[in-house]
Amino acid sequence: MRVIGIDPGLRNLGWGVIDTDGTRMSHVANGICHSRTGELASRLLSLYDQLSEVLALYAPDTAAVEQTFVNKDAVATLKLGQARGIALLVPARAGLPIGEYAPNAVKKAVVGVGHADKVQVEHMVKMQLPGVQIKGADAADALAIAICHAFHAGSAGRLEAALRKASA
Repeated sequence: MRVIGIDPGLRNLGWGVIDTDGTRMSHVANGICHSRTGELASRLLSLYDQLSEVLALYAPDTAAVEQTFVNKDAVATLKLGQARGIALLVPARAGLPIGEYAPNAVKKAVVGVGHADKVQVEHMVKMQLPGVQIKGADAADALAIAICHAFHAGSAGRLEAALRKASA
């Protein structure tokens, strides 16, 4: 299964693609979509176009997007939400199933602790994807989101198989 993880951001939208085969994972690619300066609409369009190119190039089977939470700056939260809309729209338009994960769930899946810092997350991503050259913090987060989704999808698949076996 090929998974794309997406870390939404208006300035920098991180993405990371991994392949999974059972419990084995391998790095495919990662990067950051940078929005142009200017009006919000043109910045969102730029992110849409760049992320669409990534999906066309790497053809993932499923996507995972990090959830966002409201913070003290309502305007910044709203803009981030609009970028998150692009992060959901592009894979949905491609017909992909999409998983959504809270930041603490991603950290817990990758590091083992829900309140890990960015350095710990990046270190564990490098441990789980040996040889990966991470293009930046946003790409590291996106790879962590993809890893989290792979773990959850694998667990769900094993559960379904066990339930089928038990009912047979």
